Order: sequence, then structure tokens, then C-alpha cells
Amino acid sequence: MEQRLSRQAASEAVGDDGWRLVLGALCSSVPVGSLAEGVEVASRAVAACGDHADGHLRIDVRPGQVVLTVQSRALGAVTDLDAELARTITAAGLKTEPGLDPAAPRTVQLLEIAVDALDIPAVRPFWQAVLAYADEPGAAADGPLVDPLGQGPAIWFQQMDQPRPQRNRLHFDISVPHDEAPHRIEAAVAAGGRILSDARAPSFWVLADPEGNEACVTTWQGRDK
Repeated sequence: MEQRLSRQAASEAVGDDGWRLVLGALCSSVPVGSLAEGVEVASRAVAACGDHADGHLRIDVRPGQVVLTVQSRALGAVTDLDAELARTITAAGLKTEPGLDPAAPRTVQLLEIAVDALDIPAVRPFWQAVLAYADEPGAAADGPLVDPLGQGPAIWFQQMDQPRPQRNRLHFDISVPHDEAPHRIEAAVAAGGRILSDARAPSFWVLADPEGNEACVTTWQGRDK
């Protein structure tokens, strides 16, 4: 029987093996020199996971890198089995890394889009239909929507207490490795942005571009009860 891991436990279980907990999943990447090499890396990762691959492993193969994501599809969470699978993939000889090297294009990350709504039950079905999305496994009835193919960003809904026509009603949540967040925020500020709030750090920081459009840089930290 799989056991869900707390965020702290999941991060600690695989951090030394080049994996990072990002938005409820274990993520890593393997640098490759060609698409053919990437396919070989993907095959080795699948073989390492064995019969569990279909239920836990997602792979994005590109000419320069292979991005690996491990999460229980049935639970929508990281379990003790997921941590074991991640370690097994690394032990198979793959150079798993989170992309923290400054020379890397960027770290592993996952994107969420937040929709501010006064009436979430009224708004949510529209987004589910227009995007052909599905309920997130294990989430509440008004919880996030996810791409069933795992290609697009998750959509979640933030409860508004009153109309706010003067501000944007959408914002991006960029979930990054916890040790990447300070660098990402520094880069955003250097590029003309500003920090609107760090009251909930290190769970998330609210940033804005020069015209006030908002984005949150988020991590797993500070979220376990």
C-alpha cells in the first residue's frame, strides 16, 4: 500500500539524487546530445520503473534534455513508491539534475494559472469544458483542473470576496525548486519587476511587472501542516 509523503519528506527523500519537489511531483532532467540519445534515456527510465512506469512516470524528450516527472497518477501526489522510483532511475546510471547550473537553460518547473472568481462553481465548468481538462485526482470538487495528457498547466481557482474590476483576474503561478526561488525572484526584479508581497514566503512570493500584472513564484516549502 502506497503512503503519501509530506512535502518535507518527499524533498528530503530524493534531494541528494538530483530531484526536486515541484508542485506535488518529483522532477528532474537529464542532459542529452540528441533526440536519439534522449529516446534511449527515456527507455532506460521506463525500464528502471518496470511495471510502475505507466502509473507514475511522465517523460518529455527533447534534443537537449529529457525531463522526468514522477508522481502517483491515481493519487495526484508523491508517495513512498514515487521516491523509490526516482532513486531507482538515478541508480540506473542516469545523470539526474534539477538544472540549477547557471549554464542550464532553466531549472525544472511547472506552471499553474490562477483564476480569481466570485462564484467558483459557476466559473469552473467553463474552463474545464473549453480546455478539455479533468479534475485533479484526490482534490475537492472545486479544486484544480489538470490536463489529462499532462501537457498543459494546471488551472486553479482563487476565491474573491468582492469584485475587483481594477486589477487582473488571472495570474501565473511558477512552481520552481525551492533552491531556485531566490535566483528567479532576483532575476525578475532585475528585469523591471517588483515584489508585492513576501508575507507567505517561502510558500510563495507575489511579484508584478512594470504595469502591475502579477505572477507568483512558488515552492513546496511552508505548506505542510
